[in-house]
Amino acid sequence: MTRSSVLGLSFDARDAARVAHFWADALGREVADGADAHDAVVLPSDLPSAGPRLAFHQVPEGKTVKNRVHLDLISTDFEGETERLIGLGATVVNTISGQARWTTFADPEGNEFDLIASSVRQQGVRSGDDWDGGA
Repeated sequence: MTRSSVLGLSFDARDAARVAHFWADALGREVADGADAHDAVVLPSDLPSAGPRLAFHQVPEGKTVKNRVHLDLISTDFEGETERLIGLGATVVNTISGQARWTTFADPEGNEFDLIASSVRQQGVRSGDDWDGGA
């Protein structure tokens, strides 16, 4: 039986290279050779836990509504990582504190993503649970 497997995630973009460089810096990865405003790829890490390949493709229209899919990042240094992401060009959209703690950001092209405090994992949130962050 033939099965599909996930190659990566693709995002629409105005400037594919610009947003790919943001994500490469945010995730500590490399942008593949040949990146330009039309197409760019953030190469996967050697660590499977670091996530899949990310591709960015130029489209004529801008982003107009909330993402239907978003990335959840997690960090043991929530405040330090928040400042680093802002320094790379992310903007804060919303912050949630309570039983779970996360901040929803927008990348330089407005794509939402969450940064989750690593203590959430210690509170029993596992892959497959209903909690999905805030973006």
